[in-house]
Amino acid sequence: MELADQAVGFLLSFISISIFTYYTCWVIVLPFVDSDHFIQKFFLPQHYAVIIPVFAGVILLSFLSIFVGFVMLKSKQKAK
Repeated sequence: MELADQAVGFLLSFISISIFTYYTCWVIVLPFVDSDHFIQKFFLPQHYAVIIPVFAGVILLSFLSIFVGFVMLKSKQKAK
């Protein structure tokens, strides 16, 4: 079981570092690269660099709010 936990932790760390590196290159490095350079086709247009994290944040906050609401309702029902 311990080896499986380590593998999952390594995989999650690898995915997180990959996303961070991609996003950092997209937002910080790419504006200084010519628009006709071949590396530009590996990235979405710049306005998505704001839209995607905002959309993900709204989804995350929505799910967290729903979860907290359900927990509050269940704890209120148990108290009765």
